[in-house]
Amino acid sequence: MNLSFAKQRPHSRAFLNEKMMKHDYQDLIRIFDQTFYESCQTRLESGDDEPIYLPADHQVNYHRIVFAHGFFASALHEIAHWCVAGPERRLLEDFGYWYEPDGRTEAMQQAFEQVEIRPQAYEWIFSECAGFPFSVSCDNLDGDFEPDRLGFMQKVHDEVLLILSSGLPARVRMFADALRDFYHTGALSPEQFNVK
Repeated sequence: MNLSFAKQRPHSRAFLNEKMMKHDYQDLIRIFDQTFYESCQTRLESGDDEPIYLPADHQVNYHRIVFAHGFFASALHEIAHWCVAGPERRLLEDFGYWYEPDGRTEAMQQAFEQVEIRPQAYEWIFSECAGFPFSVSCDNLDGDFEPDRLGFMQKVHDEVLLILSSGLPARVRMFADALRDFYHTGALSPEQFNVK
C-alpha cells in the first residue's frame, strides 16, 4: 500500500478500509454477545428462514435475535429493531408487532415506512460504524406500485441527523462503539451519511 497516497487523499482511508474489510456475520455475533449477553441476556443468531425475535422461555433461558440466512445486513437490521424496542416489547415474540408481508398497498406501504424510519436510521449508523454499505429497504417487491425509495431514504437520513445531534441512545451507542472498535472506523459525523 502506498501510504503517501493515503495521506494525500482525505477520503482514501475510508475507501481503502471498505475495499479491504471482510464482513463476516460470525464477527457480528461475537461483537453482539460480548456487548449485550451479560447485561441484556440476549444473543444474536443466524437463522434459516425469516428473521424473528424470540424472548427467553422455558426451553431457552436467553432472548434471541434471529436474522436471515447469515446475511450481514439482516443482522444489522434486526439489531436495530431490538434497539428500538423498549423493555416490555423485548418480552414479546417479534416485539409484539404484526408484520404486513410484501405486496402491500400504497397506504399500507406508507404505514410500514413510517415505523421503519427509526430502525433503518439505527441500521445506517451501524453500517457506517462497520464500514458496510447501507441501502434502505422498502421491502415491497410484489406491491402494485413502485415505492419512493429516495423519498424514504431522505426520511431515514433526516432521522439519522436527528439522532446524531441529540445523542445516540445507550444500546445504539454501545453497539456502535463496539463496531467502530472492531472495524477501526472513525467517529461518526453527519457528512458520512448521503442520500443517493
